[in-house]
Amino acid sequence: MKLSPNTAPGEPDDLLIRMHNQVGAAVDVIGTRAYQGSGWRCHGCGDHSDMLDGFLFTRRKANDHATACRASLHRLH
Repeated sequence: MKLSPNTAPGEPDDLLIRMHNQVGAAVDVIGTRAYQGSGWRCHGCGDHSDMLDGFLFTRRKANDHATACRASLHRLH
């Protein structure tokens, strides 16, 4: 299986957790563990959290997304 170039993108400085969706694209939880300090972004489909939230809530939402997402964005060069 050919994996997306977004399977292992560079790690941002504020990366807290990196998980992977159904096809291996990275889903990052970024920010801080402080109250209302974290968000998430899927490198497969481009979806992301709309606002910063608490770490435990953000982690759960990112995991739910990774469990369901089958997108693997391919860049054409």
